[in-house]
This record gives sequence, C-alpha cells and structure tokens, in this order.
Amino acid sequence: MTNVWSERAKWIWGGNESSPRNEWRLFRKTFPIQEKEYTQAWLDITADSRYVLFVNGQEAGRGPVRSWPAEQAYDTYDVSPYIRPGEDNTIAVMVMHFGLSTFYYLKGRGGLLAQLRMADEAGTSLGCVITDGSWRTLRHPGQDGRAPRMSCQQAFAERIDARLFDSAWKDRSYSDEAWPLAEELGVPGMEPWTTLIPRDIPPLTEETVYPIRVEALKKVRRISWNAYIDIRSQMVPDSREHANPVGFVGYLATVVRVSAGGNFTIGFPAAFVNVGTVILDGKAVAAERFYGEAPERYADIELEAGDHLLMVDVSGIDHGHGFRIGVDGEAPIELISPLSGIDGTKYSPFVGIGPFDTIEVIDHRPGRRLNMEHEEYLAVRSVSQAAELTLYADRLSPVPLGLYRDDDVFGHHVWKKASESQAVPHALQHLVTADGVPARVPFYEGADTEMIIDFGKETVGYIEFELDCAEGTIVDFYGYEYMRDEYIQHTYGLDNTLRYVARKGRQTYKSPVRRGFRYLMLTVRNARYPVHFYSVRLVQNTYPVAEIGRFHCSDALLNDIWQISRDTTKLCMEDTFVDCPAYEQAFWVGDSRNEALIGNYLFSAPALTERCLRLVPGSRNQTPLYADQVPSGWSSVIPNWTFFWVIACKEHYEQTGQTKFAKDMWPSIRYTLNHYVQHIDDNGLFNIQAWNLLDWAPIDQPNGGVVTHQNAFLVKALNSAAELALIAGHAEEADSFKHWADRLKAAMNKHLWSEDKEAYLDCIHADGRRSGIFSMQTQVAAFLCDIADGPRKEALERYLLNPPASFVQIGSPFMSFFYYEALARIGKLTHMLDDIRRNYGQMIDYEATTCWEMYPSFKENRTNPNFLTRSHCHAWSAAPAYFLGAYILGVRPQAPGWEKVLVEPNPCGLRWARGSAPLPEAGRVDVSWRADEERRQMEIEVRVPQGQQIEVKLPEGYTGTTKIIN
Repeated sequence: MTNVWSERAKWIWGGNESSPRNEWRLFRKTFPIQEKEYTQAWLDITADSRYVLFVNGQEAGRGPVRSWPAEQAYDTYDVSPYIRPGEDNTIAVMVMHFGLSTFYYLKGRGGLLAQLRMADEAGTSLGCVITDGSWRTLRHPGQDGRAPRMSCQQAFAERIDARLFDSAWKDRSYSDEAWPLAEELGVPGMEPWTTLIPRDIPPLTEETVYPIRVEALKKVRRISWNAYIDIRSQMVPDSREHANPVGFVGYLATVVRVSAGGNFTIGFPAAFVNVGTVILDGKAVAAERFYGEAPERYADIELEAGDHLLMVDVSGIDHGHGFRIGVDGEAPIELISPLSGIDGTKYSPFVGIGPFDTIEVIDHRPGRRLNMEHEEYLAVRSVSQAAELTLYADRLSPVPLGLYRDDDVFGHHVWKKASESQAVPHALQHLVTADGVPARVPFYEGADTEMIIDFGKETVGYIEFELDCAEGTIVDFYGYEYMRDEYIQHTYGLDNTLRYVARKGRQTYKSPVRRGFRYLMLTVRNARYPVHFYSVRLVQNTYPVAEIGRFHCSDALLNDIWQISRDTTKLCMEDTFVDCPAYEQAFWVGDSRNEALIGNYLFSAPALTERCLRLVPGSRNQTPLYADQVPSGWSSVIPNWTFFWVIACKEHYEQTGQTKFAKDMWPSIRYTLNHYVQHIDDNGLFNIQAWNLLDWAPIDQPNGGVVTHQNAFLVKALNSAAELALIAGHAEEADSFKHWADRLKAAMNKHLWSEDKEAYLDCIHADGRRSGIFSMQTQVAAFLCDIADGPRKEALERYLLNPPASFVQIGSPFMSFFYYEALARIGKLTHMLDDIRRNYGQMIDYEATTCWEMYPSFKENRTNPNFLTRSHCHAWSAAPAYFLGAYILGVRPQAPGWEKVLVEPNPCGLRWARGSAPLPEAGRVDVSWRADEERRQMEIEVRVPQGQQIEVKLPEGYTGTTKIIN
C-alpha cells in the first residue's frame, strides 16, 4: 500500500505520563494558507486511544476504528470545505486516552499523529502541515479523569465541568499561547504502532434523533453520601495492562464520622462482585440484615455519635466492574481515612488492606485458587478501631484520588432517599421538539428534578443538549434500555452516565462518548432557579448502509418481528459488528458469523464483514487458537467462536465470489486449525480446556473435557477449511483437513452417541465421566454439521420437530439461529415460523423495538418477574430477518457472488408476501407472491437486474404462474 505519511511527521503527546488513566488531551496548530495556492486539502490522522477532529472550529471527523496496536488504523478526510485560503487556519484535536485495556482496545500509550496535505488544481503538492513539537497541548481542564469505568468491556463514563474550560478552544480565534508545547515521541512506525493501515470502511453516520416524550417527572432527594472505587486497579495495579479477570483477597476500610447518633443505612447499589462480609467496629453485619433485590444490597444500622471503622471484604474475582458504596442518614456524616497523617487532599477516605493473595485468570485455564485462609487476612476481621490497623502497616495502601470518585452519578440514580412523582406539564414536552422554544424544567426547593425522556426506540450515539441555567447547575444523564410502569431495569454492570456542571448562560455540549439506550434519565441538581432546555437529542452513530432489504407479509406479527430484527442489526453495526450498543460494544467473533448472514439480507455490507474477518488473526499473539473478541485485552478463547469464524470465511466467499479473499485468509485459517487439531485426544475427540460455550442454558458444557457440540462444529470448520483450501489452490491441504474432519466424525459416533437415548450426550468430562444430560443444542449441532447418518440422522430430525421434554431446551435467540438452519434444511419451515412467532412474539408483547439477548420465558434467564433479558438490543438475536428473506420470501444464492439466484418461496399458511434482497455488488431481487393454500396455487413475480441468472420454483405441491421482469 502507498505510504502517505511525511518523513517529518511525528507522534506527539504531552504531560508527565506516557499512558495516563482516562485523560482527555487537547491539541492545536494554527498556520497560514496562501490564497492563490490552495485548491485541495486532505488530513490524515490517528490517535491512541480515540480522537475528535476539528478544522477551523468545525467537527470534521472522529476515530480511529478499532485495530491492533501493531496495525494502527488511520483516517483520511477531505477537509477542503473547511479550509480558508488567505487566512490563518486551525487544526484542533481532542484525544481521549484510556490508559487501560478494554474489550475493544489494547493499552498502548498516549499519542497523536496527523498531517494536512495540500495541492493545487493540477494535483501538485503545496506542502504539508505535520504534527511536531510546534503544536500546543493541554490536558482538558474540564474533564474529570476520576470518572468510573463504564463496564469491564468499555472505557469510562463522563464527568465534565464546563466552568473550567473555554468551549471555544477549537476555534481559530482562540489563543493557545499559554498552552505548553507538545512532546515529540517518534516517527511513523515507532512502537507500539509499528504499521499504519488506512481505514478500510467509510465513516459512520451521524443522524440527529429526538425523543418522543417526557415519560415521567419526579421530585427526588439524594442520599447523604456515595462513592465509586476502582478496586481492581487498587488491589492489582498492573491489571490495567490487560482485560483478563483477576482475583484478590483483601478489604476496603474507612472511618464513618457521625455528628449525632441515629439510624443509618449502608448500601451497595450494584453489588455484582467483591461485596463480602461487612464489618462495623469489629463486628460483622449479619447477612440476613441486608435487603434489596439483587444486585442491590442495603442494611439499616444504628450508630452512636463519633467515629466508626467500616471494613468491607472485597475478595473475589474482578473483571473491572468497580466497587460502589453509599451511606444515608438524617444526621450529617463524614468519611475520613483510617490512617493518621494522611493528607486528605491527596488521598481518598479509603484504604486498601491487602492484597493477601492475587491471581490472574487466563483463557479459562484451571489455576491456583485464591488463598482465603491467609492468617493475616482472617485476623483483620477482628480489628475494631482504626488505630489497630497499624498492626498491618505493610498491608495498608491509601486509595488514591485517581481511583476514587465520590458523588457517584450511577449510584444516585439507583438509590434515592425520596422520589415523588409529578404530573408532566404539557409545556415541558417541548423538551423533545426542535422548534427553538425552550422547556422550563420545574424547580423544587431542597430537592432535585428528575425527568425520564423516552426516545421511542433503542438508539446509539452521542448525547447532545442545549440549555440555559445558573453557573454550577448540575445536569446528570443516565441511559438505560427498558422500563415498564414503575419498574426500571437499571444497567447494573454498565455506568451509562454523563455529569455536566454548567457555566452561566446558554450553552451547548456534545458528548464524545458513544452510548446506547432508549430512555434517558435527566436529573437537574443544585439549580438556583429553573433551567431552560432548548433541546436534548442524540446524534445516532452507525455504519452507513442503505436499507435495501424488505419484507412484508399477510401476518402483521411477522412484519413487526422483521422490523425489530432489522433495527437491531443496524444498531449493532459500528466499525465492526458488535454484540450490543449499550453494555459492551464489543466485536464477538462468533456472534458476527450470524450477524453477517443477517446483514446480507438487509443491507449488503461486505466491507464491514470482511473487516471483521480480517481482524481475527491479529489475536495470534495472544493465542494461536484466536480470541473470541478482538481486538481485546481479554485473552479469552471460545473454540466454537473460532470455528464459526472459519465457517464465516467460507460463507463470505460464497456471498462475494472473491477468490482473493479466500487466498488471503487461507494461511490464517490453516494456522489456527493446525493448533486446534493438536487437542484431539487418543480417542480421536477434540478435548480442550477453554470456555466451551454455545448457549445460555443449563447444558453440560464444562470448561474442560470433550464437549459434543464443540466437536461437531470443529468437523464443520474442518470441512469448510477444506473447501476454502481448494478455492485458494491448495488441494493437498484440502485433503488433509477433510481427513481430520472424517476421523473426528467417526470418533464422535463411536464415543458420544447413546443407544439408550438415541441421541448424542452433551459431553465427556475431564475425569472420563459421561454426561447424563442431553440437550437440543447438542442434537441441533450434530445435525447441522452432518455428524449423523441413517437411523441416527432420522432420530435427530424427529427431535427437531418434537423436542423431548427431558432434553434441555434452547435458551437464547442465538441458538435459535442454528435451530432454524436445521429446520430449513429439512424443509419444516412452518415449525420455524411457529417458533419465531412464539419466542419473538413475546418481545413484541412487551413493546420491544429491538431483539433481546435472551428469551423472557426461559426460566434460567429470569431472576425476578420483571427482568426479561440483560441486553434489549443484541445482534446475535436478529435471526428472523435472515430466515424470512431466505426461506419465506425464498431468495437464496446458488453460486458464489450470487451469480445465480434461486427464488423458492414457502407460504407456510401466509396469503401473500413481498420484499427485496440486496445483491452483493449492485441491484436487488424483488419478489412478490400470493398463495391460495386451500387450492394449492401460487403466483410469483420477480424483478431482477438485466443479465442476472435467476431460477424461480413453485413450492412442492403447488401449481401456478411465475413471472420474471428484468
């Protein structure tokens, strides 16, 4: 590829840390452009971790796309419209550096690299403005780096104080003379960004979306005190280098100073992990005293005036969720450090005691367990006063302010002292319009004002708002996905919040943090007089696609289900396919196989699919088995996800017909499968210690041993690899992989079939014990992967139509995709539609606008009657959009690249259907059919581009007419 980078360009940074935790840094460069010279301008840019680019005050782009550090992606923008010839011009960049690894980013170091290339009308270069030591840089003075992690998968929530920075910092007129000069780090090609690769997909869309109404208005009061602590970084400081789970043994301790005795409540508003025994003045608070619906835990306690030592056992496995705690009471309280001589301006009120032991969990391999019998760890429990902690001086470490944030925004939204509903004035509904009339938010003396804003459907993007208020007014935003009546499903495990402290007057703010939600809880705090909002909106941010695919039929329920499937898929298309727009925004490799097939019938986005597939081999530096989410700091392997990736590579070739893609991918496919077959044991079965997942259901899929569904999908992956090897011109290697597939299939039939049950058992445990559990998941996998022949295959077909009650049933829409594939293969599409109506119809009953991660009826997924699913928008669940297009509308490719297309509708009791399926390169297939089931007659009309090879078939047993229009 052409190297566009100037030899003079430099990576630059500022400040005293190479990789600071959660730091936003501003960069500027002002320079003149001669009026007669300039006609064209392109700006190349990349940064670690993310950037927002402004040219002469106008937002020009954001990025970069996720990538491996050694293959750092960069963007190129045509900025000609922003340039002002004959004047001084300014490039301004805000770089958001994470300073730790996530599920979509590997920790590198802070850095910005950019260059502006200019040319005249003839294309002659007019020079280049490059990043170097002449640029100015400043740590964003209004950004609070102590904001909590959003989740273990993502980076950080957002806290902004608009009083501390000039919003005009990006404009040409702004003076940056007081800013320090940037530090030059090195030239393009330096570590860790050894290779620079141009962005391979178009920029994401930015579409303004407005809410539809104010759902609720409340007068609320905050609890006395709460806080968030990054306990993972406190106990295991090196853990920010990766995103693997870590375990530790220890405590957090603080002194609660009470000015007057009385009743108080101690609470943990998101006690996912690491909230063990609570010890107050040396005595454990009995577990039965805690109340609240999990994961919230609260206990009422009585305290006398004075100081009280509070310790919480935080031992356990931590993936980065963070620790939240609060204390409430009518009497004033203060939290102070248990250690005398600690300067309160430098440290938080908490100290860590320990760790007494630590571990790191890698690739789900068995390892040493945490030592919970450490003598000092057990002895600490009896400490009743802060002074006694000096006995453990070598185990004490103050929690630095950088890992501590009081006045926790998420905690305040979950745990409130009081909440009183108010009628929503009709005038307040102007908040959700764009007519320029400001909405006056009610003001309550001594309380905060809370509004719940409904966007009407799931969204993803950047919150933007405009308001007029007094200086110091606090506006908190908290996005979540689901509510019904008084029930709110809080995003435990996801801090989806933004705090904005306002300057005086009218102001606008656009968040640079990408969030997914449907509802936005907006709380106005510290207001001295009513706040006026001119707008609250979302700049929706998704992969740019045309909605080519269509489906409409005589069943209104199926139409609604198709619609939510389409919207789900679109919201989960970012710079890769992602699992969900809210909780994770992570590229899970296995999920994307199904997502790509669905996307083929909706949008035809081969560049995005190919980008996903090409990213996967970059994880070989973590594991030769390839990671299950990339690029990620979590070195985790789900073998099925790698097998799905191999299968997806073959399917992408079939979708596009690109032989070059097959040739490019073959070495990486060969590499990982050669490592997988090394785990085939003496019985000829695939036997591995890994995360052996297929479905969220109580099937027997241990992390060690022989898992049947995994063996089946390895057979399919090996056969897919053999086909790709032939396409890539490696016939001998194709024979080798076909041989491995045949051997593994034979071993499965020898060792994993139960004659008594006439089914495949779920697994053989590592100790040799044969599983007594039989599941539909295992039978579906065995059928799809062609493991069974003859009578065994016939038995599996019977199970597909009548799943035995004694078998574990399918537990997620993800697994349903494979079930529907199996039903389609045997032509039982009425069964498929009935299942879609039953399971997805439940989502429609609850007014879902997108597909859920789990089924609400599956008992294993329900912790309380109101909890329906975790994620309310999950791309692995959008199967109906694929199957309705491929099998009910009936459009399927018959040759690579859709060179030939088959149209074979299946009415399944429907009277009519019409729709479209996009072709990979250009055009689409439009189908319209009507059926008379009683008379077994059908009329089909198909429109295709001129020259498209097409075959139209009536369903078996039907007569009628077919018409092809070019």
